[in-house]
Amino acid sequence: MKNNLKVLRAEKNWTQADLADSLAVSRQTINAIEKGKFDPSLPLAFKIAKLFGSSIEEIFEDESEE
Repeated sequence: MKNNLKVLRAEKNWTQADLADSLAVSRQTINAIEKGKFDPSLPLAFKIAKLFGSSIEEIFEDESEE
């Protein structure tokens, strides 16, 4: 799944570890999501969206819709 998590994180000058701590997940999870190797669970996607003040659709893009 494509996402702009890395860009959003960089805009706040957060490291992957900072974001991981805010979401109570591992840095490796953030890395995998940013690289598109792991799709977050729905509860995690909601937490990410809330943290950035965005909708899930603004952060994540379903590649199957292309």
